[in-house]
Amino acid sequence: MTGAQAALLAMVVLPATVGAVLALARVERAAAPIAVLAAGLTTVLAVVVALVRPALSSPFLAGADFALEVDALAALTAPMVAVVTFLVQIFAAGTIRASPARFHGLMLIFAAAALTTATAASLPALLFAWELMGATSYALIGFWWRDADRVSAGLTAFVTTRTADLGLYVAAGAALAGGAGMTLADLPAAEDPWRHVATAGILVAALGKAAQLPFSFWLSGAMKGPSPVSALLHSAAMVAMGGYLLLRVEPLLASTGWAGAVAAWIGMVTAVLMGVVALAQRELKQLLAASTVAQLGFVVTAAGVGAVSGGAAHLVAHASTKALLFLTAGAWLTALGTEELTALRGVARRWRVVGVAATVGALALAGIAPLSLWATKDAVLAAALETSPWLYAAGLVAAGLSAAYAGKAVWTIWRRGAHPEVQEGGTGEVGLLEQAPLVVLAAGAAVLGVLALPPVSRTLAEALGGHGEVAPFELVVSAAIAAAVVLLMLRLPAPEPGWATGWLGLEAAAHNVVVRPALGLAHALARFDDLILDRAVTATAGAVPVLARAAARTDDRVLDAGVEATARTLDATGRGAARLDDTVVDSAVEGLAGRVRRLGGLARAPQTGAVHQYFLQAVAVLAVGVVAWSVYALMG
Repeated sequence: MTGAQAALLAMVVLPATVGAVLALARVERAAAPIAVLAAGLTTVLAVVVALVRPALSSPFLAGADFALEVDALAALTAPMVAVVTFLVQIFAAGTIRASPARFHGLMLIFAAAALTTATAASLPALLFAWELMGATSYALIGFWWRDADRVSAGLTAFVTTRTADLGLYVAAGAALAGGAGMTLADLPAAEDPWRHVATAGILVAALGKAAQLPFSFWLSGAMKGPSPVSALLHSAAMVAMGGYLLLRVEPLLASTGWAGAVAAWIGMVTAVLMGVVALAQRELKQLLAASTVAQLGFVVTAAGVGAVSGGAAHLVAHASTKALLFLTAGAWLTALGTEELTALRGVARRWRVVGVAATVGALALAGIAPLSLWATKDAVLAAALETSPWLYAAGLVAAGLSAAYAGKAVWTIWRRGAHPEVQEGGTGEVGLLEQAPLVVLAAGAAVLGVLALPPVSRTLAEALGGHGEVAPFELVVSAAIAAAVVLLMLRLPAPEPGWATGWLGLEAAAHNVVVRPALGLAHALARFDDLILDRAVTATAGAVPVLARAAARTDDRVLDAGVEATARTLDATGRGAARLDDTVVDSAVEGLAGRVRRLGGLARAPQTGAVHQYFLQAVAVLAVGVVAWSVYALMG
C-alpha cells in the first residue's frame, strides 16, 4: 500500500475510530478537544488525498470489490465535507453541554460515512457508507432522546430516507443481472432493461436523501435536532450527498435517454415549490430547511442536464453558505431561546459579528453578485437553457424565490426599532467558539463563486464535464433579478402563502397514501391470522389427542406384551446407564448450564430497553467493521 492510499484509508478510519471510542467511552470533559483535533487531522488528510488522488480496492464479495477512489469530483467534495465538519465541531464545542462525548462521537462517525460516500467507487462501498450515514443521522436528529417529538422526527427522517434507500439495493441487483458488475463507472454498460432498472433505483435513493419531491417533508422534522447537526447534515453531507450521487452517476442518467430529463424537472419543480415553502415559514430553521431543499434542486437539475462542473460548484458553495446560516440560527437559538422570526427582529444589531456573517450568507443565498451562489446557480441555469427554455424559465422563478426568502431573513434580522429579548432557556450570549467558524464560512460564502467563473470554471469543466462558460448576459439578468427582489423585500412585507406553510401537506399525504394503507393491510392480515389460520391450527391441535387415544388403545392390545418383554431386557441396561448418567453426564450438563447462565447474565447487561442505547451499540459495531476492514486492507 502506498502512502497516498494510506492517507485515503486514514481519512475514513480516523474519524470513525475516534467517533466510536468517544461514543462508547463517554470521556465527557475531553470529548470536544479530541473531536476537534480528529476533525482537523481529517481535514488535512482530505486535502492531501485531493491533491494526490489515490484509489484503493479490497475484495469484498465475488465480483464486487470494496473500492474507494478520489477522482476530480471527490477531490472537490471530500475537503468540503471535512472542512465543514471541522468548523461545526468547533461551534458544537461551545454549545453542546449534555452528553458531549456521545454527540461528538456520532458526528465523527457520520463524517466518516459521508467521506466514504464521497469517495466510493463501487456499490458495496456506497451501500455501506450510505446506510451508516442514514443510521447516524437518526441518532443525531433525535439526539435529545428524552424528547419524544425529537425522537419521532429522527424516526420520520430515517424511515423516509430508508424507504428510498431500497432503490440502491434494486440498483445493485440490476447491475449484477445486467452484467455490468458493481463498479459505479461501469453501470452505463449494463444490458437493457437492467440498466434502466439500476438507474431508476439510484435516482429514487438519491432523491430521498436530497429531500426532493415527494420526499421533502422529512427535512422539516429534522430541524428539531441540535443546530450543529442541521449545519452538517443539511449543508455538506446527508442531503448534499443525494445530489452528489446524481452528479457521480451522470453518465448513467444520460445513457438511458429518460433519467436525465426526469432528474432535471424534479429538481427544478422542487426548487420552485420549496422556494414558496421557504417564503411561507415563520421560523428561521424551517426557512433554511426549505431553502436547502430548493437549492439542492439546482444540483439535481445540473446532474439531469449534464452540467456536472456547475452542479459540483453549486454544491460546494451552498455547503459553506448553508452551514454558515444554520450555525448563525443555532447561535441565536442558544442566546435567545427561540428561532421565531418575529422574536429575531433586530437580532443582528445585538451581535454584530453573527449578524454580518448571517447577512453575507443570506445575500449569497439570494444570488447577489458577486457572492458565491450567484455564479454557481447561473452555471446550472446556462446548461438548463441549452436543454429547454421552459426549464430555464422555471430556474429564473426559483432564483427569484431564493432572493425573496433570503431578503425576508435579512429584513428581519436588521429591522430597526426592534429589540430581541432573551426568552426562557436562552443564555444571552454568543461565545468566541460560536463566532470563529462563522467568519471562515462567511468568507467561503463570499468567494466560492469563483468555481463557476473563468478560468476556474473551464478547468472544472475539463475535469468533471459540463459547461465551462456562462454568458455575461445570463449573469447580468440573474444578478438584476436577485437585487430587485431583495430590495423589494426590504420595503414591502414578505408574502406568506398559507397553503405552503405546512410543507405542501406532504407528510399528511405520505400518511394517507403509504402509512395508513400499510397499517390497514397489517391489521387485515392480523385478523386473517386470528380468524382463519389460528382457528385451523387450534382445530388441528384438538384432533391430535383423539388420534393419540386411538393409538394408545392399539398399543394396549397389541404392543404391550412385546414392550414388557423388551422392558425387562432393557431394565438392567437402564440401571447401568442411570448410574453413568448420575456420575458423568449430569455433572457435565450442570457445568455447562452454569457457564451458559453466566454468559446469559453478561448478555442481559446491555439489554436496557432504551432504543437509543441499542442504536448506539449498532453504530459502534458498524464503526468496528470499518476499522476491521481497513486493517485487513492495510495488511493486504
